[in-house]
Amino acid sequence: MGTMRILRVYEDPEPDEFRILVDRLWPRGIKKDRVDVWLKEAGPSTGVRNAFNHQPENFATFVKDYRAELATNPAVDQIRALAQEHPKVVLLFSAKDHHENQATVLLDFLNGVDTKLG
Repeated sequence: MGTMRILRVYEDPEPDEFRILVDRLWPRGIKKDRVDVWLKEAGPSTGVRNAFNHQPENFATFVKDYRAELATNPAVDQIRALAQEHPKVVLLFSAKDHHENQATVLLDFLNGVDTKLG
């Protein structure tokens, strides 16, 4: 497996990175050619996403709930397979916060590490 990192969908990836959008909702103002694959199933469920509501005080619960979803989510295996096919993968997200978002939790989950809180 090559390298994998996260990046806001509004920022420019490196030219040779394979771009996977991991948001359940398509981000505003983004054209389809900015993304190679949209794995909306990789994003948190509507209930988990709405409970978090991008509020810092809800992040610890979000991490716990989202990681529980990821444990049985087939999209995780899809991302791992894509990472085997492409030497550089970037997980794209649209949240404004670069640290407390689903892509951070997903990357940590894929790497087998705990997400740092606050």
